[in-house]
Amino acid sequence: MAQTVRGVIARGKGLPVELTDIVVPDPGPGDAVVRIQACGVCHTDYHYREGGISDDYPFLLGHEAAGIVESVGDGVTDVVPGDFVVLNWRAVCGTCRACKRGRPQYCFDTHNASKKMTLTDGTELEPALGIGAFADKTLVAAGQCTKVDPAARAAAVGLLGCGVMAGLGAAVNTGNVGRGDTVAVIGCGGVGCAAVAGARLAGAAKIIAVDIDAAKLDTARSIGATHTVNSRETDPVEAIRELTGGFGADVVIEAVGRPETYKQAFYARDLAGTVVLVGVPTPEMTLELPLLDVFGRGGALKSSWYGDCLPSRDFPVLTDLYLQGRLDLDAFVTETITIDAVEAAFHRMEKGEVLRSVVEL
Repeated sequence: MAQTVRGVIARGKGLPVELTDIVVPDPGPGDAVVRIQACGVCHTDYHYREGGISDDYPFLLGHEAAGIVESVGDGVTDVVPGDFVVLNWRAVCGTCRACKRGRPQYCFDTHNASKKMTLTDGTELEPALGIGAFADKTLVAAGQCTKVDPAARAAAVGLLGCGVMAGLGAAVNTGNVGRGDTVAVIGCGGVGCAAVAGARLAGAAKIIAVDIDAAKLDTARSIGATHTVNSRETDPVEAIRELTGGFGADVVIEAVGRPETYKQAFYARDLAGTVVLVGVPTPEMTLELPLLDVFGRGGALKSSWYGDCLPSRDFPVLTDLYLQGRLDLDAFVTETITIDAVEAAFHRMEKGEVLRSVVEL
């Protein structure tokens, strides 16, 4: 039977979000209903509200979430009611050309629930990243549910669902940071700080955090940066070179998504070094680089989508590392809030006052 629960929606560009009643249908084949315990407030949700993703209003916001599986549809075998899960927006298909080549982390045909959640008047909702977790319960594809150890704190491990995994994976999966490497991270918001944590986890010898905000640099140092550079005061390329014996970093992770900072990342790497773009640019941005410099410096220029993660592989391992005290996910939870405080959390996020506000239900 369909259920009516609370959910946070965006009705139009620039309008404050609204807490209202939504209808969650019974799960169809391959679906699962999940009772949400915690959901992080991510920049992507703000972009949805502002029309930066699409104009398919109304949106049901929220996607960095953890909760308990309540019911499943026909054909679901990987999760059962009662499982503690972290939600993800990469439910791999298993049959596309990437999956068949053994690269499911690049699945080209990820999928969502077979049914739509609605407002009480029947208006269909577009769930953020196919999840819609600023709600008491949500309907997702069962493949979007990844079982993890239920001893973990939902507010912490739920962040693996997007921002933390994106940054950590940019270092570990995309950048292939190894023991003894030098790493620079440009932009120390939630994703950038997660990249710092990933570089530390991978055994990097030197981790240089770059930002224009002193408070963010302090946070990056507390998470694992060995050095910080305030690029409002210092040329970051020169500073990174000075800290790496004049050579540049082995891996530079750009977590801003702007042409200016990408160029800094490009020139701040060592010869044959790697640049990883995990910051999300806007459609109108363009990049111009001398082609001879691209050729002459060698190495790799990579983009990282969701940290090149495979949730079924990465989420349980990272949860275990969290429970062992080797990955401090709690450090990313700046505050916990109630479901009616999402709009205020957006304002704090835009001011750079938080790594993550997390809605607890």
